[in-house]
Amino acid sequence: MQPWFETPPGRYLARWEQETLDQAVADLFGYHALQLGLPVIDALRANRMSHHWLALPPGEDAAGRPVHLRSAYDALPFDAASLDLVVLPHALEMSPDPHATLREVERVLVPEGRVIITAFNPASLWGLRQRRAHLLRRMGLGRLYLPEAGEFLAWRRLRDWLRLLDFEVESHRFGCWRPALSGEAWLERLAWMDDVGERGWPFFGAAHCIVAVKRVRGARLVGANWKRQATIAGATVPLARKAGAERREVAPLGEADPITLDVL
Repeated sequence: MQPWFETPPGRYLARWEQETLDQAVADLFGYHALQLGLPVIDALRANRMSHHWLALPPGEDAAGRPVHLRSAYDALPFDAASLDLVVLPHALEMSPDPHATLREVERVLVPEGRVIITAFNPASLWGLRQRRAHLLRRMGLGRLYLPEAGEFLAWRRLRDWLRLLDFEVESHRFGCWRPALSGEAWLERLAWMDDVGERGWPFFGAAHCIVAVKRVRGARLVGANWKRQATIAGATVPLARKAGAERREVAPLGEADPITLDVL
């Protein structure tokens, strides 16, 4: 996908994704954060966690950035529940098995850890042009507008996958409503469509970003039972009487009538 991000529509999308990811990760706290794929976008630059890693699959160009590890996305070299944040900029679309990748992300995240996913929206002007280009290519005509590799994932589909893995969608944002044009001049002239699209047809943006939190089911906080404690405090507590024990009258807390206790 990286060569495509050097085209005018690619740069336009990269600006939106970089801004969106900066806002999404800025207030997330923890110790360990991981970005999977797409080094042309620095998804963790606005995050303040102590340790950041960039993971790429074998053979992918690093675009001049330091790569901390090479690994398949469905077999990450991290212990279970060891990461606080995982960002996947188009990583699910490029993964040979997006289901396995998402399961692996769930495994390495701590409870209440976050996953952030960006992806193309097939229900958009860009997605329609891509489908039309696929039809023309079967007849030996035209070329694709978006990257050829990968499968574009609709937001409802991603939401269902996340729910199956006990993730709770925290926020969801669409972006890039300008038409599927290749020229930078026309894309800039139609910049006003982003404001109109966000207000008028938000679900038809060319890309979307999902933030989800990992929930651990079955855990329940147990609070103090104040009603039971109050009953115990006002109850008569019998004590065994031994030989030579002294009998005293003691008034329970909040009562006027005394009770008799055996005091050794």
